[in-house]
Amino acid sequence: MLYYLQNYNFRVGVESKGAELQHFIKLDEKLELIWQADPAIWGSHAPNLFPIVGELPEGTYTYDNEIFALKRHGFARHKEFKLIEEEDDKLVFELEDDEETLQVYPFKFRLLIAYKLEKNKLSVTYQVLNRNKKAMFFSIGGHPGFNVPFYPGEQYSDYFIEFEKEETLYRYLLTDDGLQSGDTERVLEQERVLPLKHGYFDKDALVFKNLHSEKLTLGSRTNQRRVEITFPGFPYLGIWAKPGPSPYVCIEPWCGIAGRADETGELEEKEGINKLGPEQAFERTYTIEVL
Repeated sequence: MLYYLQNYNFRVGVESKGAELQHFIKLDEKLELIWQADPAIWGSHAPNLFPIVGELPEGTYTYDNEIFALKRHGFARHKEFKLIEEEDDKLVFELEDDEETLQVYPFKFRLLIAYKLEKNKLSVTYQVLNRNKKAMFFSIGGHPGFNVPFYPGEQYSDYFIEFEKEETLYRYLLTDDGLQSGDTERVLEQERVLPLKHGYFDKDALVFKNLHSEKLTLGSRTNQRRVEITFPGFPYLGIWAKPGPSPYVCIEPWCGIAGRADETGELEEKEGINKLGPEQAFERTYTIEVL
C-alpha cells in the first residue's frame, strides 16, 4: 500500500512493501525526482538494504558454526512493513523477525524506517533494535534512484556529483559476482566534481570507502536545480546505474559493503559489519533536499 506525505510544494510516496520511497515530487513543476522503476531497465525505486549490503561469497555466510544463505542486499526490501505512525509530516514503518527471516538470519530484531518531510527536505532514518540476549551483526543502507536528467532536452552527460570536500577517490572494483575483487581504480584526485558517465557502470557500481565528505550534490550544468544528499555516519557510498543508457543514478549511503572473495565467510568477521549489543539500538539518518 502506498502512503503519502505532502506540504505546500512537495509530495512524497512510500510503499509499505520494503518501506520503499517511490515518489518525491516538486508540485509546482510536476517534477518527479525518484526513478520510476521501469522493469525493462531497473525495477526498483529506492530499496532499503538489510541485514546485508551487496553480495556474499557464494551467497552464504557462517554464524555459530551454521551456514545461512542470503541474497544480494538482504530480505527487507521484499518484506511487507507495518505502518506504526502516520502524521502530516512523518511516516514510520516497522519490520520484525518472523519464521521466514529466522531461517536465513538467526537474530530477533525490530527495524524501523521513518520518513519525515520538512519544507524541501526528506529525512530517512533507520533504527535497528536488537531483541536478542546476545550481540547481533548486520549491515544496512539506502539505494535511492534519481531521475537523470531532471528535465526534457537535457543529456546525462550534463550532470555531475559534487562532493562537500575535495576528495581523492578510489573505486573498489567488483567481480562479476558482485564481490570486492581487491582491485581499485582512481576516479578523482583532490577534486570535488565527478561528471556522470554511463561508462562508469560498465564495471558495476562505484564503491567508495573513507570519504571526507558527509554531503554531496547531484546537479546539472544546464539548470539550477540541485538535489543534496547528506549521509553522516555512513562509512561507505555506492553510486550506480544499470550499464547502458539508463536515465537515472542511484546514490547509496551504506553502513556495510559487499563481501570479498577472500573472506572467511564468518558473519562476525565481515568487512563493514555492525555489532549491536543485547537490547541496544542503532540509528542512522540520511537526507534528500531539493534546492
